[in-house]
Amino acid sequence: MSEARPVSATTAVEHRHVIAIDGPAAAGKSTVARLLADRLGAMLFDTGVLYRVVALIALRCGAEPSDEDALAHIAREARIRVTPPSQLDGRLYDVWLDGEDVTWAIREPEVGAIVSPVAEHQAVRSALLPLQRAIASAGPVVMVGRDIGTVVVPDAGLKVYLDASPHERARRRYREALGRGSDETFADVLAETRTRDAIDSGRDAAPLREAPDAVRINTDGQSIDAVVAAIESLARAQRMPNGDPVWTS
Repeated sequence: MSEARPVSATTAVEHRHVIAIDGPAAAGKSTVARLLADRLGAMLFDTGVLYRVVALIALRCGAEPSDEDALAHIAREARIRVTPPSQLDGRLYDVWLDGEDVTWAIREPEVGAIVSPVAEHQAVRSALLPLQRAIASAGPVVMVGRDIGTVVVPDAGLKVYLDASPHERARRRYREALGRGSDETFADVLAETRTRDAIDSGRDAAPLREAPDAVRINTDGQSIDAVVAAIESLARAQRMPNGDPVWTS
């Protein structure tokens, strides 16, 4: 299991400009993070896309989700870029693999079915960790994932755990799938949601869990704007050691 790095005075100041947003699939993390990043003048980085890209490559080259060595090699060699959205088709960002736009390809059900087993491997997570931490250190950034506040940036200035019921999260994913013309049923999406929750929470390597000092927000029945406003208020209340606000934009 990945060890959280020691928190020194230097890294603590560095990462005051990191907002870590963790939580299960379809809790609203990416949408909330994008709007929050816009309001704070920060970069948005969803670490989950990295594991989806590795899963996509595995499918394309025939690597088994259980083959940790092969997947770790893929993770080390993949040339991945995440950039602002170039199209108005519902995407929150562009995801590029060797110059190919794979933004929607990594959202296909086949990828979703294996991304949790792929992300379960310690060697894969270790291979992607340096990139994640480098981006965090370059802040300001709003980082989204499953283990940002517990493993990737345990000294983040603000940690938030977004949650929602399985039915609510499945409903959101089903609506998104319909918008893409998918023929998945709601029952399929709900079953996949529950399966992924079990895998993400039960894996040995960096399991999904709430950081002890994270602020929990349940998004059931809440508007996106209300959730964003709540987190922005928490961020605006942060202070540097000299008393200046952390977020001034």
